[in-house]
Amino acid sequence: MSSVFPLNTKIVLLASLSLPVAWGQLPGSGGREAAIRVCSGCHEFERSISLRQDRDGWKATVNKMIGLGADPSESDFGLIVDYLAANYPAEAMPPLNVNTARAIDFESRLTMRRSESAAIIKYRNEHGRFKSIADLKNVPGIDPSKIDAKKGILDFN
Repeated sequence: MSSVFPLNTKIVLLASLSLPVAWGQLPGSGGREAAIRVCSGCHEFERSISLRQDRDGWKATVNKMIGLGADPSESDFGLIVDYLAANYPAEAMPPLNVNTARAIDFESRLTMRRSESAAIIKYRNEHGRFKSIADLKNVPGIDPSKIDAKKGILDFN
């Protein structure tokens, strides 16, 4: 028995039926719909929430996405940042081991620019393991205030 819908219509229909179930499993409300709508325009929403950050980190990430072409309204911007900070906080993450962390970890967890993260990785590769916050602050090209602001989540083991 043949269907009245073409194959591509069936795929879209099936996908749309499964999305509310997956989205319904996401925590919270308020900015959830705005976050899904805006973030899913470029990539899977799960990729967005794979990071755990504090409010400043989420704000920096959303600003970065705007720089890459996302276009939330001003009210959506606030809703999205509030939603992500409340439901995907940095406190839910283990400490950041600065001796094994990847560049993206420094960017997201310490709200650093890509150039700062790259400088840390380069310094670590050239000079060996960091032993203290003072060692980390010696990396040329980074903002030491970002290190001080997040010193509670840093691990040097």
